[in-house]
Formats: sequence, C-alpha cells, structure tokens
Amino acid sequence: MTPRRALLLLPLATPALAQPRPVFVASFSILGDLVRRVAGDAAEVRTIAGPEVDAHHFQPRPSHAEALLGASHAFQNGWGFDDWFTRLARGAGGNARLVTVSEGLTPRPVAARGHSHGGQDPHAWQDVSAARHYLRRIAQATGLDASAQDARLGELDAWVRAEIARVPEARRVVVTSHDAFGWFSAAYGVRFLAPQGVSTSAEPSAQQVAALIRQLRAGGIRALFMENLTNPATLRRVAAEAGVEIMGRLYADALSPPDGPAADYEAMMRHNVSLLVRGMLA
Repeated sequence: MTPRRALLLLPLATPALAQPRPVFVASFSILGDLVRRVAGDAAEVRTIAGPEVDAHHFQPRPSHAEALLGASHAFQNGWGFDDWFTRLARGAGGNARLVTVSEGLTPRPVAARGHSHGGQDPHAWQDVSAARHYLRRIAQATGLDASAQDARLGELDAWVRAEIARVPEARRVVVTSHDAFGWFSAAYGVRFLAPQGVSTSAEPSAQQVAALIRQLRAGGIRALFMENLTNPATLRRVAAEAGVEIMGRLYADALSPPDGPAADYEAMMRHNVSLLVRGMLA
C-alpha cells in the first residue's frame, strides 16, 4: 500500500469522538428520580436537595451552583415549594432552560395555616396522575420519550387505587406529621389529619394539637404515621395523649437513601400505600 493510500484510509480507522451527554438538574430528590426516569442513559441527572433533605426551606450554598454549570435544563416543582432553586439557577450564570413541572396542573388550594406556599399545596407528586404530568412536562422540554415510564406509572396508579379500595370508606382516616398528602387525599379518597400545615417550617399551635387529640379520641382513629423530614415530638405527644401508637414512617417530600424503603418514586409510593392500608385496617 502506498503512503498516499494509507493516509486516505486513516480517518476511517479513527473512532469518532463521543458526544458529551447533556446535563439535567433537578431541585429535589423526588423530582430528580422522575427526571432520571425520562432521561435514562441519554443525559446526566444531578439533584440539589438529595435524599432525606427537606426542600421546603433548603438553603443552597454557592457550591450548589456548580451543579448547574453546563446544564441544558433545570427542573423545579413550583408553587412555592422550591423558590430557592429559581434563584440558584438564575444566579449560576449558565444557559439552562428553567422548567416548572407543575405548570399546566390546576393548583390545589389549602387553608392558611402558617405555611409559606401562597395558599397552594405543592405536593402534587403524591397523586400519581400528577406525577405522570411531570413526566410529560420533562419529556416535552427535553424532546425525550416518556411513554414507557408513563405506562409504568399508570400501572402504579391502578395499584394504589386497588389497595385503597380494600379499606372501607369509613376507616380511610389517617394522621400524619404535616399536611403533605392533600393531593393523595383528593385522588384516592383518604382523609388526612395533621397538626402541621403544608410547610415543615410552620409549627402547629397548642390549640391545633389539642383539637387533633380530641378528634382522635372521638373518632377512634388509630392510623398515625410520622414523616421522614418532620420533628416527631409533636406527633409523639398526640399519640401519647390520644392513647394510640405511631405505626410507621411515611415519605412525603424526599426519598430515602438508596438502601432505604423509598429509594425512588415508585418505591416511595408503594411503601407509603402499604403502610397506610395496614394502619387503616388495624
């Protein structure tokens, strides 16, 4: 082979340089998992407020802005839940497109109880159909296909409804640490009582706690659950004075670590529903 012939063939033998994957950044762990479900291997997904971290009043450090460097998309929940992320994304100075995944859903109003969400309940992911809306918003923004994951969550939604249907309607009453399950309640017909409002930063008043204790005693409610990010002291007091036991730990605003019972969104919902049904049937 002549040297000229060898030079002509050389580019064909050189492997093409791999294109870097785009970077997607999510504000908190539950949303991060939903973004990861859509992205698959097509993108690198980073999460700011990780497992067991309360995003209600998260205080990002300047170092958190580094996660947004080079990002093409930044995903937030909206409705006052993660306003800090908006400021972080804009202050990072990159070109990330800011996407609010709750956009397009009808807000669920809540009564003013000292919370900081502007009268709107931001916990839409507790209704699986709303989480499916999140998937569609992520897919629309990135141009990726979420149909397989949407179908999977459709199956999860059907499972939740079938599990709740096992509980007689009169017994579908639960007490939790704070009011994070309004969307779940509206979707699946379970009534939730809580001494604390929708934000974990607002402490319940003595009157609210006393009223909840009276309600527990009068209604014979036995399904009490802690949440992973709230101070358990108030609920322990409620349980002790009402003469009932706390029956487990629910995940409302953040996932567990990878070795925990709520390592991803689907695992979180299955864990919560299984505990709730067991408690309501006890």
